[in-house]
Amino acid sequence: MGEFIKTIKSIFQIQELKDKILLTLGLLLVYRFGSYIPLPAIDMSKVDSILDTYKKSGGGDQAAGLLGLLATFTGGAFSRASIFALGIMPYISASIVMQLAGMAYPPVQKLQQDGESGRKKITQYTRWGTILICLIQAPAYLASVTNVFLPYSAFSSAYLIAPTSFWFIVPSVVLLIAGTMFCMWLGEKITDKGIGNGISFLIMIGILADLPKAILNEFDLKLSGDNGGAFVFFLEILVWIGVIMLSIILVQAVRKIALQYVSSNVRKGAVMSTVDAARQYIPLKLNAAGVMPIIFAQAMMFIPGLLVSFLSDDKSTPPVWLASLTDIFGLGYNIVFAILIIVFTFFYTAISMPVKQMSDDLKRSGAIIPKVKPGDETAEYIDDILSKITLPGAIFLAFLAILPSIVVSFGVSQGFALFFGGTSLIIMVGVILDTIQQINTYLLNNHYDGLMESSRSNSRRV
Repeated sequence: MGEFIKTIKSIFQIQELKDKILLTLGLLLVYRFGSYIPLPAIDMSKVDSILDTYKKSGGGDQAAGLLGLLATFTGGAFSRASIFALGIMPYISASIVMQLAGMAYPPVQKLQQDGESGRKKITQYTRWGTILICLIQAPAYLASVTNVFLPYSAFSSAYLIAPTSFWFIVPSVVLLIAGTMFCMWLGEKITDKGIGNGISFLIMIGILADLPKAILNEFDLKLSGDNGGAFVFFLEILVWIGVIMLSIILVQAVRKIALQYVSSNVRKGAVMSTVDAARQYIPLKLNAAGVMPIIFAQAMMFIPGLLVSFLSDDKSTPPVWLASLTDIFGLGYNIVFAILIIVFTFFYTAISMPVKQMSDDLKRSGAIIPKVKPGDETAEYIDDILSKITLPGAIFLAFLAILPSIVVSFGVSQGFALFFGGTSLIIMVGVILDTIQQINTYLLNNHYDGLMESSRSNSRRV
Protein backbone atom coordinates (compact mmCIF):
# COMPACT_ATOMS: atom_id res chain seq x y z
CA MET A 1 0.00 0.00 0.00
CA GLY A 2 2.90 2.33 0.77
CA GLU A 3 4.35 1.88 -2.73
CA PHE A 4 0.92 2.54 -4.25
CA ILE A 5 0.53 5.82 -2.34
CA LYS A 6 4.07 6.78 -3.34
CA THR A 7 3.23 6.13 -7.02
CA ILE A 8 0.09 8.28 -6.77
CA LYS A 9 2.15 11.12 -5.30
CA SER A 10 4.70 10.73 -8.11
CA ILE A 11 1.92 10.98 -10.70
CA PHE A 12 0.70 14.33 -9.34
CA GLN A 13 4.23 15.67 -9.03
CA ILE A 14 4.54 15.61 -12.84
CA GLN A 15 2.70 18.75 -13.95
CA GLU A 16 2.03 17.60 -17.53
CA LEU A 17 0.70 14.22 -16.43
CA LYS A 18 -1.43 15.81 -13.70
CA ASP A 19 -2.97 18.25 -16.21
CA LYS A 20 -3.77 15.43 -18.62
CA ILE A 21 -5.44 13.33 -15.92
CA LEU A 22 -7.49 16.26 -14.58
CA LEU A 23 -8.57 17.22 -18.10
CA THR A 24 -9.59 13.63 -18.82
CA LEU A 25 -11.60 13.39 -15.60
CA GLY A 26 -13.28 16.72 -16.32
CA LEU A 27 -14.35 15.72 -19.83
CA LEU A 28 -15.59 12.34 -18.57
CA LEU A 29 -17.64 14.18 -15.95
CA VAL A 30 -19.19 16.32 -18.70
CA TYR A 31 -20.06 13.11 -20.58
CA ARG A 32 -21.76 11.62 -17.51
CA PHE A 33 -23.74 14.81 -16.88
CA GLY A 34 -24.88 14.83 -20.50
CA SER A 35 -26.17 11.27 -20.24
CA TYR A 36 -28.78 12.52 -17.74
CA ILE A 37 -30.09 15.37 -19.93
CA PRO A 38 -33.32 14.09 -21.51
CA LEU A 39 -34.82 14.97 -24.84
CA PRO A 40 -36.86 18.17 -24.35
CA ALA A 41 -40.20 16.51 -25.10
CA ILE A 42 -39.87 14.08 -22.17
CA ASP A 43 -40.52 14.97 -18.53
CA MET A 44 -37.32 14.02 -16.70
CA SER A 45 -39.00 14.05 -13.28
CA LYS A 46 -41.11 11.08 -14.31
CA VAL A 47 -38.49 9.02 -16.13
CA ASP A 48 -37.11 7.14 -13.09
CA SER A 49 -40.54 6.24 -11.74
CA ILE A 50 -41.65 5.17 -15.21
CA LEU A 51 -38.65 2.87 -15.62
CA ASP A 52 -39.24 1.32 -12.19
CA THR A 53 -42.91 0.77 -12.93
CA TYR A 54 -42.13 -0.69 -16.34
CA LYS A 55 -39.60 -3.15 -14.95
CA LYS A 56 -42.01 -4.29 -12.24
CA SER A 57 -44.68 -4.85 -14.88
CA GLY A 58 -42.45 -7.25 -16.82
CA GLY A 59 -40.73 -4.86 -19.21
CA GLY A 60 -37.40 -5.38 -17.51
CA ASP A 61 -36.91 -8.77 -19.14
CA GLN A 62 -37.43 -7.33 -22.57
CA ALA A 63 -35.14 -4.40 -21.86
CA ALA A 64 -32.47 -6.84 -20.73
CA GLY A 65 -32.10 -8.14 -24.25
CA LEU A 66 -30.17 -6.61 -27.12
CA LEU A 67 -31.54 -3.12 -26.48
CA GLY A 68 -30.53 -3.45 -22.85
CA LEU A 69 -27.03 -4.31 -24.03
CA LEU A 70 -26.91 -1.01 -25.92
CA ALA A 71 -28.06 0.77 -22.77
CA THR A 72 -25.08 -0.73 -20.94
CA PHE A 73 -22.60 0.74 -23.45
CA THR A 74 -24.09 4.23 -23.04
CA GLY A 75 -24.18 4.17 -19.25
CA GLY A 76 -27.99 4.05 -19.19
CA ALA A 77 -28.39 7.07 -21.51
CA PHE A 78 -30.05 4.82 -24.10
CA SER A 79 -32.88 3.86 -21.74
CA ARG A 80 -33.18 7.34 -20.19
CA ALA A 81 -34.03 8.99 -23.53
CA SER A 82 -30.99 11.22 -23.13
CA ILE A 83 -29.49 13.52 -25.75
CA PHE A 84 -26.45 11.19 -25.54
CA ALA A 85 -28.63 8.12 -26.10
CA LEU A 86 -26.76 7.03 -29.24
CA GLY A 87 -23.46 7.64 -27.48
CA ILE A 88 -20.27 7.10 -29.43
CA MET A 89 -21.46 3.94 -31.20
CA PRO A 90 -22.30 5.63 -34.56
CA TYR A 91 -18.75 7.01 -34.68
CA ILE A 92 -17.34 3.56 -33.99
CA SER A 93 -19.51 2.10 -36.75
CA ALA A 94 -18.27 4.75 -39.19
CA SER A 95 -14.67 4.07 -38.14
CA ILE A 96 -15.13 0.35 -38.77
CA VAL A 97 -16.57 1.07 -42.22
CA MET A 98 -13.60 3.29 -43.09
CA GLN A 99 -11.18 0.68 -41.76
CA LEU A 100 -12.73 -2.04 -43.90
CA ALA A 101 -12.81 0.32 -46.89
CA GLY A 102 -9.08 0.89 -46.42
CA MET A 103 -8.52 -2.83 -46.92
CA ALA A 104 -10.66 -3.22 -50.03
CA TYR A 105 -11.10 0.22 -51.68
CA PRO A 106 -7.97 1.62 -53.44
CA PRO A 107 -8.76 5.38 -53.01
CA VAL A 108 -9.01 4.91 -49.24
CA GLN A 109 -5.83 2.81 -49.28
CA LYS A 110 -4.07 5.70 -51.01
CA LEU A 111 -5.28 8.10 -48.33
CA GLN A 112 -3.88 5.82 -45.64
CA GLN A 113 -0.48 6.01 -47.33
CA ASP A 114 -0.51 9.82 -47.67
CA GLY A 115 0.60 10.45 -44.10
CA GLU A 116 -0.90 13.26 -42.04
CA SER A 117 -2.91 14.81 -44.90
CA GLY A 118 -4.49 11.45 -45.71
CA ARG A 119 -5.27 10.83 -42.05
CA LYS A 120 -7.08 14.18 -41.80
CA LYS A 121 -9.22 13.37 -44.84
CA ILE A 122 -10.07 9.93 -43.44
CA THR A 123 -11.07 11.58 -40.14
CA GLN A 124 -13.28 14.02 -42.04
CA TYR A 125 -14.95 11.21 -44.00
CA THR A 126 -15.47 9.29 -40.74
CA ARG A 127 -17.25 12.27 -39.22
CA TRP A 128 -19.56 12.61 -42.21
CA GLY A 129 -20.17 8.87 -42.05
CA THR A 130 -21.10 9.27 -38.38
CA ILE A 131 -23.78 11.81 -39.31
CA LEU A 132 -25.19 9.51 -41.98
CA ILE A 133 -25.36 6.59 -39.56
CA CYS A 134 -27.03 8.83 -36.97
CA LEU A 135 -29.68 9.80 -39.52
CA ILE A 136 -30.59 6.11 -39.69
CA GLN A 137 -30.17 5.20 -36.04
CA ALA A 138 -31.86 8.25 -34.48
CA PRO A 139 -35.39 7.57 -35.87
CA ALA A 140 -34.94 3.88 -35.08
CA TYR A 141 -33.99 4.79 -31.51
CA LEU A 142 -37.02 7.04 -31.10
CA ALA A 143 -39.22 4.18 -32.26
CA SER A 144 -37.61 1.76 -29.81
CA VAL A 145 -37.71 4.10 -26.82
CA THR A 146 -41.43 4.81 -27.33
CA ASN A 147 -42.25 1.11 -27.78
CA VAL A 148 -39.83 -0.70 -25.47
CA PHE A 149 -38.26 1.41 -22.72
CA LEU A 150 -40.93 4.13 -22.36
CA PRO A 151 -43.97 2.87 -24.29
CA TYR A 152 -46.26 5.81 -25.04
CA SER A 153 -49.38 3.67 -24.77
CA ALA A 154 -48.70 2.98 -21.08
CA PHE A 155 -46.69 6.05 -20.01
CA SER A 156 -48.07 8.90 -22.06
CA SER A 157 -47.83 11.25 -19.06
CA ALA A 158 -44.04 11.42 -19.50
CA TYR A 159 -44.34 12.88 -23.01
CA LEU A 160 -44.99 16.58 -23.42
CA ILE A 161 -45.57 16.01 -27.15
CA ALA A 162 -46.90 12.89 -28.86
CA PRO A 163 -43.86 10.87 -30.07
CA THR A 164 -45.42 10.41 -33.51
CA SER A 165 -45.65 14.14 -34.18
CA PHE A 166 -43.33 16.15 -36.41
CA TRP A 167 -42.37 18.44 -33.49
CA PHE A 168 -41.13 15.46 -31.50
CA ILE A 169 -39.30 13.49 -34.18
CA VAL A 170 -37.39 16.24 -36.03
CA PRO A 171 -35.98 18.15 -33.01
CA SER A 172 -35.17 14.86 -31.27
CA VAL A 173 -33.27 13.55 -34.30
CA VAL A 174 -31.29 16.80 -34.50
CA LEU A 175 -30.45 16.65 -30.79
CA LEU A 176 -29.43 12.97 -30.96
CA ILE A 177 -27.08 13.71 -33.86
CA ALA A 178 -25.65 16.74 -32.03
CA GLY A 179 -25.20 14.62 -28.89
CA THR A 180 -23.25 11.97 -30.79
CA MET A 181 -21.04 14.58 -32.46
CA PHE A 182 -20.36 16.18 -29.07
CA CYS A 183 -19.41 12.76 -27.64
CA MET A 184 -17.09 12.29 -30.61
CA TRP A 185 -15.50 15.69 -29.88
CA LEU A 186 -15.04 14.74 -26.22
CA GLY A 187 -13.34 11.49 -27.21
CA GLU A 188 -10.99 13.21 -29.63
CA LYS A 189 -10.09 15.86 -27.04
CA ILE A 190 -9.27 13.19 -24.46
CA THR A 191 -7.05 11.41 -26.99
CA ASP A 192 -5.26 14.62 -28.03
CA LYS A 193 -5.01 16.50 -24.72
CA GLY A 194 -5.73 13.91 -22.05
CA ILE A 195 -4.55 10.42 -21.16
CA GLY A 196 -5.55 7.20 -22.91
CA ASN A 197 -7.82 6.60 -25.90
CA GLY A 198 -10.79 8.94 -25.58
CA ILE A 199 -13.34 6.90 -27.54
CA SER A 200 -12.55 3.74 -25.57
CA PHE A 201 -12.67 5.75 -22.34
CA LEU A 202 -16.21 6.96 -23.08
CA ILE A 203 -17.37 3.40 -23.69
CA MET A 204 -15.65 2.16 -20.54
CA ILE A 205 -17.17 4.91 -18.38
CA GLY A 206 -20.60 4.07 -19.76
CA ILE A 207 -20.07 0.43 -18.84
CA LEU A 208 -18.64 1.16 -15.38
CA ALA A 209 -21.57 3.46 -14.58
CA ASP A 210 -23.85 0.45 -14.09
CA LEU A 211 -21.30 -1.71 -12.25
CA PRO A 212 -21.85 -0.43 -8.66
CA LYS A 213 -25.61 -0.74 -9.00
CA ALA A 214 -25.28 -4.24 -10.46
CA ILE A 215 -23.05 -5.36 -7.55
CA LEU A 216 -25.40 -3.90 -4.91
CA ASN A 217 -28.43 -5.48 -6.57
CA GLU A 218 -26.65 -8.83 -6.67
CA PHE A 219 -25.73 -8.51 -2.98
CA ASP A 220 -29.33 -7.69 -2.01
CA LEU A 221 -30.58 -10.59 -4.12
CA LYS A 222 -28.26 -13.09 -2.43
CA LEU A 223 -29.22 -11.91 1.06
CA SER A 224 -32.95 -12.01 0.36
CA GLY A 225 -34.73 -15.35 0.61
CA ASP A 226 -32.93 -18.63 0.06
CA ASN A 227 -30.38 -17.46 -2.53
CA GLY A 228 -27.14 -18.53 -0.87
CA GLY A 229 -26.41 -15.54 1.33
CA ALA A 230 -23.15 -13.63 1.67
CA PHE A 231 -20.99 -16.72 1.06
CA VAL A 232 -22.37 -17.26 -2.47
CA PHE A 233 -21.98 -13.54 -3.21
CA PHE A 234 -18.36 -13.66 -2.05
CA LEU A 235 -17.79 -16.73 -4.23
CA GLU A 236 -19.23 -14.89 -7.24
CA ILE A 237 -16.86 -11.97 -6.64
CA LEU A 238 -13.90 -14.38 -6.53
CA VAL A 239 -14.98 -15.96 -9.83
CA TRP A 240 -15.42 -12.49 -11.33
CA ILE A 241 -11.88 -11.51 -10.29
CA GLY A 242 -10.61 -14.76 -11.84
CA VAL A 243 -12.39 -13.90 -15.11
CA ILE A 244 -10.77 -10.45 -15.07
CA MET A 245 -7.35 -12.10 -14.68
CA LEU A 246 -8.10 -14.40 -17.64
CA SER A 247 -9.10 -11.34 -19.69
CA ILE A 248 -5.79 -9.65 -18.83
CA ILE A 249 -3.95 -12.77 -20.01
CA LEU A 250 -5.92 -12.72 -23.26
CA VAL A 251 -5.15 -9.04 -23.88
CA GLN A 252 -1.44 -9.23 -23.05
CA ALA A 253 -0.44 -12.71 -24.26
CA VAL A 254 2.03 -12.58 -27.16
CA ARG A 255 4.08 -15.04 -29.19
CA LYS A 256 7.55 -13.60 -29.80
CA ILE A 257 9.34 -14.30 -33.10
CA ALA A 258 13.05 -13.60 -32.72
CA LEU A 259 14.71 -11.21 -35.21
CA GLN A 260 18.28 -10.41 -36.15
CA TYR A 261 19.24 -7.00 -37.56
CA VAL A 262 22.33 -7.10 -39.75
CA SER A 263 24.49 -3.97 -39.66
CA SER A 264 27.44 -4.92 -41.87
CA ASN A 265 29.00 -7.67 -43.91
CA VAL A 266 32.52 -8.90 -43.18
CA ARG A 267 34.34 -10.94 -45.81
CA LYS A 268 36.59 -13.68 -44.48
CA GLY A 269 38.28 -15.16 -47.49
CA ALA A 270 35.53 -16.55 -49.72
CA VAL A 271 33.00 -16.65 -46.90
CA MET A 272 30.60 -13.77 -46.22
CA SER A 273 29.60 -13.54 -42.57
CA THR A 274 27.23 -11.14 -40.84
CA VAL A 275 27.67 -8.98 -37.79
CA ASP A 276 24.51 -8.56 -35.69
CA ALA A 277 23.58 -5.00 -34.89
CA ALA A 278 20.69 -5.96 -32.61
CA ARG A 279 18.44 -8.85 -31.74
CA GLN A 280 14.75 -8.08 -31.27
CA TYR A 281 11.44 -9.82 -31.86
CA ILE A 282 8.02 -9.54 -33.50
CA PRO A 283 5.23 -9.66 -30.87
CA LEU A 284 2.25 -11.55 -32.31
CA LYS A 285 -0.72 -11.18 -29.98
CA LEU A 286 -2.79 -14.19 -29.02
CA ASN A 287 -5.81 -12.01 -29.73
CA ALA A 288 -4.63 -9.68 -32.49
CA ALA A 289 -8.21 -8.73 -33.40
CA GLY A 290 -9.07 -7.27 -29.98
CA VAL A 291 -12.81 -6.77 -29.40
CA MET A 292 -13.60 -6.25 -33.08
CA PRO A 293 -14.83 -9.87 -33.62
CA ILE A 294 -17.32 -9.44 -30.75
CA ILE A 295 -18.50 -6.10 -32.16
CA PHE A 296 -18.95 -7.57 -35.64
CA ALA A 297 -20.69 -10.66 -34.29
CA GLN A 298 -22.97 -8.58 -32.08
CA ALA A 299 -23.91 -6.41 -35.05
CA MET A 300 -24.90 -9.56 -36.95
CA MET A 301 -26.94 -10.79 -33.99
CA PHE A 302 -29.12 -7.69 -34.18
CA ILE A 303 -30.52 -8.93 -37.50
CA PRO A 304 -32.76 -11.67 -35.99
CA GLY A 305 -34.25 -9.10 -33.61
CA LEU A 306 -35.06 -6.77 -36.50
CA LEU A 307 -36.65 -9.65 -38.44
CA VAL A 308 -38.75 -10.67 -35.43
CA SER A 309 -39.94 -7.07 -34.99
CA PHE A 310 -40.79 -6.84 -38.70
CA LEU A 311 -42.73 -10.13 -38.69
CA SER A 312 -44.56 -9.18 -35.49
CA ASP A 313 -45.64 -5.88 -37.02
CA ASP A 314 -47.18 -7.81 -39.92
CA LYS A 315 -49.36 -9.73 -37.43
CA SER A 316 -47.57 -12.98 -38.29
CA THR A 317 -45.80 -15.23 -35.81
CA PRO A 318 -42.00 -15.41 -36.30
CA PRO A 319 -40.42 -18.90 -36.35
CA VAL A 320 -39.40 -20.27 -32.95
CA TRP A 321 -35.76 -20.72 -34.01
CA LEU A 322 -35.60 -17.10 -35.13
CA ALA A 323 -37.16 -15.82 -31.91
CA SER A 324 -34.63 -17.85 -29.89
CA LEU A 325 -31.81 -15.84 -31.49
CA THR A 326 -33.07 -12.66 -29.81
CA ASP A 327 -32.45 -13.92 -26.25
CA ILE A 328 -28.86 -12.97 -25.36
CA PHE A 329 -28.89 -15.54 -22.55
CA GLY A 330 -30.41 -18.33 -24.65
CA LEU A 331 -28.58 -21.41 -25.95
CA GLY A 332 -29.25 -20.80 -29.65
CA TYR A 333 -28.10 -17.19 -29.50
CA ASN A 334 -24.84 -18.06 -27.78
CA ILE A 335 -23.96 -20.97 -30.09
CA VAL A 336 -24.36 -18.77 -33.17
CA PHE A 337 -22.65 -15.87 -31.38
CA ALA A 338 -19.60 -17.99 -30.48
CA ILE A 339 -19.26 -19.37 -34.03
CA LEU A 340 -19.45 -15.86 -35.51
CA ILE A 341 -16.78 -14.62 -33.08
CA ILE A 342 -14.38 -17.40 -34.09
CA VAL A 343 -15.00 -16.75 -37.81
CA PHE A 344 -14.63 -12.97 -37.45
CA THR A 345 -11.46 -13.40 -35.37
CA PHE A 346 -9.75 -15.24 -38.23
CA PHE A 347 -11.17 -12.76 -40.76
CA TYR A 348 -10.11 -9.62 -38.89
CA THR A 349 -6.69 -11.04 -37.98
CA ALA A 350 -6.06 -11.87 -41.65
CA ILE A 351 -6.86 -8.34 -42.84
CA SER A 352 -5.22 -6.50 -39.94
CA MET A 353 -1.99 -8.55 -39.96
CA PRO A 354 -0.77 -8.56 -43.61
CA VAL A 355 2.05 -11.10 -43.38
CA LYS A 356 3.33 -10.32 -46.89
CA GLN A 357 3.72 -6.65 -46.05
CA MET A 358 5.37 -7.55 -42.73
CA SER A 359 7.86 -9.74 -44.60
CA ASP A 360 8.67 -6.94 -47.05
CA ASP A 361 9.12 -4.43 -44.22
CA LEU A 362 11.52 -6.78 -42.45
CA LYS A 363 13.52 -7.24 -45.64
CA ARG A 364 13.78 -3.49 -46.24
CA SER A 365 14.90 -2.82 -42.67
CA GLY A 366 17.59 -5.49 -42.84
CA ALA A 367 15.93 -7.83 -40.32
CA ILE A 368 15.75 -11.60 -40.69
CA ILE A 369 14.19 -14.45 -38.75
CA PRO A 370 16.95 -16.92 -37.83
CA LYS A 371 16.99 -20.03 -40.08
CA VAL A 372 14.22 -18.57 -42.30
CA LYS A 373 14.90 -17.08 -45.74
CA PRO A 374 13.69 -13.51 -46.37
CA GLY A 375 10.69 -12.97 -48.64
CA ASP A 376 7.97 -15.53 -49.25
CA GLU A 377 9.39 -18.06 -46.80
CA THR A 378 9.33 -15.47 -44.02
CA ALA A 379 5.71 -14.58 -44.87
CA GLU A 380 4.71 -18.26 -44.78
CA TYR A 381 6.51 -18.75 -41.46
CA ILE A 382 4.74 -15.77 -39.83
CA ASP A 383 1.39 -16.84 -41.30
CA ASP A 384 1.82 -20.39 -39.95
CA ILE A 385 2.54 -19.15 -36.41
CA LEU A 386 -0.29 -16.61 -36.60
CA SER A 387 -2.76 -19.32 -37.64
CA LYS A 388 -1.69 -21.59 -34.78
CA ILE A 389 -2.12 -18.94 -32.08
CA THR A 390 -5.30 -17.40 -33.54
CA LEU A 391 -7.42 -20.54 -33.03
CA PRO A 392 -6.94 -20.81 -29.26
CA GLY A 393 -7.22 -17.03 -29.00
CA ALA A 394 -10.52 -17.09 -30.93
CA ILE A 395 -11.93 -19.91 -28.78
CA PHE A 396 -10.85 -18.11 -25.61
CA LEU A 397 -12.47 -14.87 -26.83
CA ALA A 398 -15.70 -16.70 -27.74
CA PHE A 399 -15.75 -18.32 -24.30
CA LEU A 400 -15.42 -14.94 -22.57
CA ALA A 401 -18.16 -13.53 -24.81
CA ILE A 402 -20.72 -16.21 -23.87
CA LEU A 403 -19.62 -16.47 -20.22
CA PRO A 404 -22.42 -14.13 -19.00
CA SER A 405 -24.98 -16.66 -20.25
CA ILE A 406 -23.14 -19.47 -18.46
CA VAL A 407 -23.01 -17.71 -15.09
CA VAL A 408 -26.71 -16.79 -15.37
CA SER A 409 -27.52 -20.50 -15.37
CA PHE A 410 -25.68 -20.74 -12.01
CA GLY A 411 -27.90 -18.12 -10.38
CA VAL A 412 -26.10 -14.84 -11.13
CA SER A 413 -28.50 -12.01 -11.94
CA GLN A 414 -28.58 -10.84 -15.55
CA GLY A 415 -27.43 -7.31 -14.68
CA PHE A 416 -24.29 -8.50 -12.88
CA ALA A 417 -23.69 -11.34 -15.37
CA LEU A 418 -23.02 -8.85 -18.17
CA PHE A 419 -19.78 -7.89 -16.40
CA PHE A 420 -18.50 -11.48 -16.34
CA GLY A 421 -17.30 -11.31 -19.93
CA GLY A 422 -18.21 -10.15 -23.40
CA THR A 423 -17.35 -6.82 -24.93
CA SER A 424 -17.82 -4.98 -21.63
CA LEU A 425 -15.06 -6.79 -19.75
CA ILE A 426 -12.60 -6.90 -22.66
CA ILE A 427 -13.00 -3.16 -23.26
CA MET A 428 -12.58 -2.32 -19.57
CA VAL A 429 -9.45 -4.46 -19.24
CA GLY A 430 -7.92 -3.14 -22.48
CA VAL A 431 -8.55 0.53 -21.67
CA ILE A 432 -7.27 0.24 -18.10
CA LEU A 433 -4.10 -1.59 -19.18
CA ASP A 434 -3.45 0.95 -21.95
CA THR A 435 -3.91 3.87 -19.54
CA ILE A 436 -1.64 2.30 -16.93
CA GLN A 437 1.00 1.79 -19.62
CA GLN A 438 0.86 5.45 -20.64
CA ILE A 439 1.11 6.60 -17.02
CA ASN A 440 4.09 4.27 -16.46
CA THR A 441 5.77 5.77 -19.54
CA TYR A 442 5.49 9.26 -18.04
CA LEU A 443 6.84 8.00 -14.71
CA LEU A 444 9.80 6.27 -16.35
CA ASN A 445 10.62 9.32 -18.45
CA ASN A 446 10.71 11.52 -15.34
CA HIS A 447 12.29 9.10 -12.86
CA TYR A 448 14.49 6.95 -15.06
CA ASP A 449 17.72 7.63 -13.17
CA GLY A 450 16.08 7.05 -9.83
CA LEU A 451 14.65 3.72 -10.94
CA MET A 452 17.99 2.59 -12.31
CA GLU A 453 19.80 3.63 -9.13
CA SER A 454 17.19 1.76 -7.07
CA SER A 455 17.67 -1.32 -9.22
CA ARG A 456 21.46 -1.19 -8.82
CA SER A 457 21.27 -0.75 -5.07
CA ASN A 458 18.88 -3.67 -4.77
CA SER A 459 21.17 -5.88 -6.84
CA ARG A 460 24.12 -4.98 -4.61
CA ARG A 461 22.17 -6.06 -1.54
CA VAL A 462 21.42 -9.43 -3.18
